[in-house]
Amino acid sequence: MNTVKNEQKILDAFRENPDMMTILTIIRDLDLKDSWLAAGSVRNFIWNLLSDKSPFDSETDVDVIFFDPDISYEETVSLEKKLREDFPQYQWELKNQVYMHQHSPHTAPYTSSRDAMSKYPERCTAIGLRLHAEATLELFAPYGLEDILNFQVSPTPHFLENEDRMKLYQERLSKKNWQEKWKNLTFSKNLRKI
Repeated sequence: MNTVKNEQKILDAFRENPDMMTILTIIRDLDLKDSWLAAGSVRNFIWNLLSDKSPFDSETDVDVIFFDPDISYEETVSLEKKLREDFPQYQWELKNQVYMHQHSPHTAPYTSSRDAMSKYPERCTAIGLRLHAEATLELFAPYGLEDILNFQVSPTPHFLENEDRMKLYQERLSKKNWQEKWKNLTFSKNLRKI
């Protein structure tokens, strides 16, 4: 099946899921600059869908990202707290990508949420989804959908190019233990610098 058909099927699955549409609407209505539902929230939904599991998992973090230099770290924490109070049925994680480069060794400040997502540890995690005012969904996957659709876990070019980042990548994989939930995951053996 070609990528366009796969992308449309994925968007349709999100659109048909009441929890995901509620979450996407909440994110849109926050009116934060360059905001997305991202990373594990999107990846896990797709993997669950492909595994014939319930796509939405209420225990999965709801990873909301945005990019706004005018919102401080403290304000971001307050916004996350308010989200948790107003919508306690979801596990909110709100991150302003202006500050997140500090968690990745030898990384320059990000220029946008898309830039940040492209530098996430795994290609399958580098994904975001957002709902626009006119109710259209936008999917961003800088490395395509193949890794997610094939249950493949491999590092992004950003992580491959630096030994310290690759150590973080390896530590992250051993802590996440994704293969317990998705038995058909495969992990890239090619971990050489590009």
